[in-house]
Amino acid sequence: MTRIVYYTAATLNGYLADRNHSLDWLFAVDDTDGPDIAGFMDTMGVFVEGSSTYEWVLKAENLLAEPAKWQQYYGSKPTYVFTSRTLPVPEGADVRFVNGPVADVLDEIKDAAGDLDAWVVGGGDLAGQFLDLGALDELVVTIAPAALVGGAPLLPRNVGADRLKLSAASKHGEFAMLSYAVLSAAASGSAAAGEEARTQP
Repeated sequence: MTRIVYYTAATLNGYLADRNHSLDWLFAVDDTDGPDIAGFMDTMGVFVEGSSTYEWVLKAENLLAEPAKWQQYYGSKPTYVFTSRTLPVPEGADVRFVNGPVADVLDEIKDAAGDLDAWVVGGGDLAGQFLDLGALDELVVTIAPAALVGGAPLLPRNVGADRLKLSAASKHGEFAMLSYAVLSAAASGSAAAGEEARTQP
């Protein structure tokens, strides 16, 4: 079954990008022995991202002028981009634009992933929409040794400890990687009720 995974890098104080939508802070961090992003991508059958993330990737990697890079990174796997605007597409890339809520294309995204998983690349609000639907299965955050005074938040939602269960924590060079299983509201509620029952006299 296809799982929806939100995998991203964040600052110590929980930002994905600065106020100018830049990731320069991230690329200033030494990535020697950093997380194996290529290995992770091999387990993904589809990529999902917002327009800001998509536009940043196009610009940072110069993909419109060098579309062959897209194939190196994504191959033939589809990328769903949530946007209300008309955006350019690198030659040969399978980019599918969505103007509407996640719920409208959730089944399509899972079907497109095949036997693999779906990667929510960013941003935080888009990942939050999957969470709102109870469709987010895992949150993986690589914490970088940096902080910002403002910018795009990791996950702009109120999420209690009953919704996240730490499944792994590891060091990768200068990064700390934390993996959380995301529990459904119903499951977390049942667990809380069971715990309360066990503590009653």
